[in-house]
Amino acid sequence: MSANPLATTVPSPMPAAHAMPAVLQVRGLEKSFKQRQVLKSLDWSVPSGRVIGLLGRNGAGKTTLLRCLLGLSPIDGGGVELFGEPMLEPGGERMHRIGFVPQTFDLFPWMKVRAYLDFTAAFYARWNRERVERLLANWELDVRQKIGELSQGQRQKLAIVRAIAPDPDLLVLDEPVASLDPQARRAFMNELLTLMRAPGKTVIFSTHITADLERADADIALLRDGRIQFTRPLAELRERFKRVVLARPEGWTQAPMVAGSLKSHVQGDHAIVLVEDPCMDSLHALATHENATMHVETPTLEDLFVELA
Repeated sequence: MSANPLATTVPSPMPAAHAMPAVLQVRGLEKSFKQRQVLKSLDWSVPSGRVIGLLGRNGAGKTTLLRCLLGLSPIDGGGVELFGEPMLEPGGERMHRIGFVPQTFDLFPWMKVRAYLDFTAAFYARWNRERVERLLANWELDVRQKIGELSQGQRQKLAIVRAIAPDPDLLVLDEPVASLDPQARRAFMNELLTLMRAPGKTVIFSTHITADLERADADIALLRDGRIQFTRPLAELRERFKRVVLARPEGWTQAPMVAGSLKSHVQGDHAIVLVEDPCMDSLHALATHENATMHVETPTLEDLFVELA
């Protein structure tokens, strides 16, 4: 069928160093709403076979970016290639290879869960009925219940079931677990990790729950000031970014200058500096010169997000 299967789930919203081919290639993407430019000449390459965690502050444009990538929101400039072909509008065979979970799922309130899933399955070349039945049972979704009678968390579960049932090559998730309780969130992450074990599967995962990205060993993409500032493996971020804490009894009027410093502040008698690729010899020399004690910490992903975003 040529109808757009993504339409049934959407409400009326520097490249990683991998040798894998790009699933998505974005060049010079521009998007504005009224007088506000949200995406500014954004370039991004998303490799195959990885989980990409899209991080950014509220209002940074994460939902707008995801919708533009899938052709669900018109763009003002630039271009998007999906599976090697220009993304002009949603539809066609490529959409059968994509699963999408929006922030909210409020469509078809009159339809029963079973009827909705059967209706959606007809649009896809692949549909894993065994997975659907298992998730419906595990998540206690009543197939006889109308969608409009489901809680927000239950609707979110249904949206996840619908998105992963076609065994997608690209799964795009926009805050998919915001309405889930901890048990359901853990079950969802188990399904996500199972999906990723198959070769060539790619996930773009927008979330503020950094523990989920750490569990998935995700590459981290930071959206800030309308652009993707970087895309790097989580292990590389942990290796390259350090928090340097310098302490001395007389305190600091301002944090000292440190090579590679990204952000610094003074807290009591401590100067705290976030440093990229620190030179330990230089740091020890600085501490000696400033008559300060020093220790170096590896920040958590949540700490890095707070500092960099």
